[in-house]
Amino acid sequence: MSAQKAAHCVHAWQSGSDLASRLDEQGDMDGTMREVLARGRRFVERGLPVLILGETGTGKELLARALHAYGSRPQAPLVTLNCASIPETLIESELFGYARGAFSGALATGMKGKLQGAHGGTLLLDEIGDMPAAQQARLLRALSEREVTPLGATKPVPLDFQLICATHQNLDALVETGAFRADLYYRIAVGVLRLPPLRERGDLGALVERIAFEEAGHAMTLSPDAWASLLACPWPGNIRQLRAALRYACAVARGARVEAGDLPQELLRVRTHHDEVSTPRRGATGTFGTFGASCASDPSDTRAVYSARRERVLDVLARTRWNFSAAAKDLGICRSTLYRQLKSLGIPHIRDAGAALREQASSPVPRPSALSPGRPGTGEAVCEVWSPGSPRDAPVA
Repeated sequence: MSAQKAAHCVHAWQSGSDLASRLDEQGDMDGTMREVLARGRRFVERGLPVLILGETGTGKELLARALHAYGSRPQAPLVTLNCASIPETLIESELFGYARGAFSGALATGMKGKLQGAHGGTLLLDEIGDMPAAQQARLLRALSEREVTPLGATKPVPLDFQLICATHQNLDALVETGAFRADLYYRIAVGVLRLPPLRERGDLGALVERIAFEEAGHAMTLSPDAWASLLACPWPGNIRQLRAALRYACAVARGARVEAGDLPQELLRVRTHHDEVSTPRRGATGTFGTFGASCASDPSDTRAVYSARRERVLDVLARTRWNFSAAAKDLGICRSTLYRQLKSLGIPHIRDAGAALREQASSPVPRPSALSPGRPGTGEAVCEVWSPGSPRDAPVA
């Protein structure tokens, strides 16, 4: 791919009235992604509600913007609401709006909600799996009747928009546990699109080339060692983590070639052993060449890989003094992903660890060790006997 085409494709994912046509020109896009786009385009052409599923960092919002551009009203507004970032006490007014004088402190002119603001365009409800149960019922009613009554208003307002929802959570499991309404799920999950994680995509080379061009402002190449490090990484933060790593590498690289030493140290320490690296990875061909894999997959290495990942997270947390925002940024993931990794790796929150030490200072009891990894993939820590005055009589640093 030429440098000009790389820049052309990168811009296509960001903005522009001709976003849809530019995406169609990406002939090197992963086949699964191309099928997702084609299927999503058919969904929006029929006006079906779309539900985008995928791990954090896989590009769910970018796909939603592409579908909006593909639709019949690309010039209309695209209104986005992150259901996980709005406090439960405010999400009702954000979604449905309110009339003048609806409550103390309300704006004198009232406020249009996101549903009303998306009228004639597209409404994207990001992280809908985190929506409070009370608001799920109101949203279901609004979607069913195609109208909404703002808080304090007496007359309903008609609605007409393309609905796109996105989440990284398993909504099927949430429905089974009662955390998510089944009737709302069946309302929004008409056209379901599943975004593959980066480790399963076959266009890693093209993605690296386009992102590196965008970050550096010119064409970049990678050394074989640098490319092997990228192939060995499992990319839990997906494209968001890849972009963070390449942004760092392009900033410290001398010239137009990225060496292995230019990559973030955390990336170099975690050359994870997994099934895909036993053979050349999909997407390992292209401008950067085929370099093969850096290590072989061995089930006996699972514990070592788990320990390496755990040590990496603990090192970053210690360096950032347990500032979760800074640690997540350093790891190239979002805070919610970091919290899930802490749970899966058996790392207690520092506040929980301190509370446990205070509560159990009177007698030795089995407790999860903050320093000993548990069984890989179980999210459980190894229990050890602890007593006051022992070498573990201190919170994790």
